[in-house]
Amino acid sequence: MAASHAKWITRNAPSLEPFGILALLSVLIAVPAFLIIRVLEPGFVPPAFSILLFAEAAIAAIVARSTHVHGNSDNPTLWDVAGAFTMVGCAAAIFSEPDQAAQFFEQPVEQHPDTPL
Repeated sequence: MAASHAKWITRNAPSLEPFGILALLSVLIAVPAFLIIRVLEPGFVPPAFSILLFAEAAIAAIVARSTHVHGNSDNPTLWDVAGAFTMVGCAAAIFSEPDQAAQFFEQPVEQHPDTPL
């Protein structure tokens, strides 16, 4: 009886794969976010953070698509993680001002005015 119970637990145990991928994506966000906060001026942080989150959402969606994760599961999936990254990225974009985003994209051009466009 104990052997059949052990097989049932092994068969019905939740997979740790989504948690591992979530941990990897969390690290992939934490390191660039720390660098964004340390390197950029405070006005440039929200647009840069929104771009980072949109990129992470795209990565999570690509991984979910390539691993054939079903979106109708009862447990959180990579599609849910991609959606959460997208929503937080939208919130960061909303909190940034349009002129901050324009200055963020114009900054490299102003630093090197002699380079041809």
